[in-house]
Amino acid sequence: MAGLLLFLLLAVSVVSADEDAFIGVNIGNDISDMPSSTQVVALLKAQNIRHIRLFDADRAMLLALANTGIQVIVSVPNEQLLGIGQSNATAANWVARNVIAHVPATNITAIAVGSEVLSALPNAGPILVSALKFIHSALVASNLDRQIKVSTPHASSIILDSFPPSQAFFNRSWDPVMVPLLKFLQSTGSYLMLNVYPYYDYMQSNGVIPLDYALFRPLPPNKEAVDANTLLHYTNVFDAVVDAAYFAMSYLNFTTIPVVVTESGWPSKGDSAEPDATIENANTYNSNLIRHVRNNTGTPKHPGIAVSTYIYELYNEDLRPGSTSEKNWGLFDANGVPVYILHLTGAGTVLANDTTNQTFCVAKEGSDRKMLQAALDWACGPGKVDCSPLLQGQPCYEPDNVVAHATYAFNAYFQRMAKSPGTCDFKGVATITTTDPSHGSCVVPGSAGRNGTFVNGTSLAPSSNSTASGCDSQYLGRGSSFTSSVIIGVLVLSVVFL
Repeated sequence: MAGLLLFLLLAVSVVSADEDAFIGVNIGNDISDMPSSTQVVALLKAQNIRHIRLFDADRAMLLALANTGIQVIVSVPNEQLLGIGQSNATAANWVARNVIAHVPATNITAIAVGSEVLSALPNAGPILVSALKFIHSALVASNLDRQIKVSTPHASSIILDSFPPSQAFFNRSWDPVMVPLLKFLQSTGSYLMLNVYPYYDYMQSNGVIPLDYALFRPLPPNKEAVDANTLLHYTNVFDAVVDAAYFAMSYLNFTTIPVVVTESGWPSKGDSAEPDATIENANTYNSNLIRHVRNNTGTPKHPGIAVSTYIYELYNEDLRPGSTSEKNWGLFDANGVPVYILHLTGAGTVLANDTTNQTFCVAKEGSDRKMLQAALDWACGPGKVDCSPLLQGQPCYEPDNVVAHATYAFNAYFQRMAKSPGTCDFKGVATITTTDPSHGSCVVPGSAGRNGTFVNGTSLAPSSNSTASGCDSQYLGRGSSFTSSVIIGVLVLSVVFL
């Protein structure tokens, strides 16, 4: 064993760094009020998300993604795996229906065959490699094998003795599957898909893994984990798990296969037994993960080598079975409202789309007109919003209706209050959107088109002690009293993923 370890330590890695790492998102569909495919794509485009993974190959979604340039991983669901793994014709039909019918308009770049099959559906293990080969053969027949890679996502639990990483190895009972699988990935130029969840590693460690270590928080040198065999220092769980996968592949003599993390994230809410499933921790983990990936930091074993990662997930999935945390991994709720504001300062180009600069408060469609008027009166009066742009002859006077004027006032108040939780409610007649309500010469506060609106991601607005509301009586009802209700919870703000 010592001799083998020495071989691993001395082996020269030839995993290439031929492109920068990217951040993508997973899109699930266990949602009671699932947004339409066009709404999902609109959100992706608004946030400049350029890489996504679908858990199926939904036709409507693939059609909506056409001509967007967004790179898509489609998936063979586990329930279809047995049929595809036992029949070349079934695999060819699946590729024809779900891939060939959509390319090149839809930019499909990979097919994930099953999901965590060896741990979730071990009965299908013996036919897993056949399924990959049959899918790949169908791509070859259509001359699509160079642009579309084939792989299968694994749970990190198939790696045993994952720390120190240099001693990690795949569960040997699966060698009859893993060896031919790795041969397939190597020969086709594909990559190992790995799901990495430091949250679960932390929860299951019985206090051995510090929370800061799981969340990418800075650690003093004496708290870093050191692999005694390699003397490599590990400052976070994510890197340790990825390197464990690299060492496990090296143990089987595969050193050229890159790792792509197909799932990683942190839940924002949990049951009483999950006290660390919080908005703050979810924000910290995902913000630090994005920064870590976008900086091309790599891992201690492969510094500077891209570890592209798909965040789990875009939306909360309220229909998922299991604990509360299972339903709360999303960056957004089903209405596209962010769950928290990602702290991305210093993350590089990903900050070009910091959603703290791209979120607005507007009048909710279908709201009672009297309630809108009362809310408008409050915003322009006690709320101390500068409503002078709504006066006749001013840029935001037209269209002259309560919905348009309320939208301007609600948003101005929301921006002035730095988008704090509860400041876009107005007794239920307002809602948050990522669509800029500016129109014509009317540029609303918070819009990128308004000079001086942003300073380091913070919106500027009249100070709270301003006395000029600028609204005349047609907007300020006499004796009107309105108090905005406070939403218990925190809003999530979207991010831009490049």
